[in-house]
Amino acid sequence: MSKGTKGKKQGKTTKAKTAGKAAGKPATKPAEAAVSDTMETEAKEPANAAPKPMSCLDAAVAVLKDKGEPMRCKEMVNAMFEKKLWHSDAPTPAATLSSAILREVTHKGDKARFKKVGRGQFALNG
Repeated sequence: MSKGTKGKKQGKTTKAKTAGKAAGKPATKPAEAAVSDTMETEAKEPANAAPKPMSCLDAAVAVLKDKGEPMRCKEMVNAMFEKKLWHSDAPTPAATLSSAILREVTHKGDKARFKKVGRGQFALNG
């Protein structure tokens, strides 16, 4: 690309930008319009939407509340399957649960829903 062509392209772009400003056209939507547009799209949900399935960690909280004492992940998974709170086709769902609990404890610290009380045993925090 030669310098002459490059200058022409830049000139056209600059003219187009200046023409919009000179005509008094706003560059973007006003903030109020943008907010109302997002609120409208968030509020629209299908009427026949199925309830969202419970996550593995939410199901573990429910099982631990019901039992009232620390449990091992294998026991929690068996209880979740029996109560049909959560299901997984993974070959090692107890390892998945254990990893998820440890990740939550590591990242959230004192605000985590779980606490480790022994080797492989977890209880509700608080």
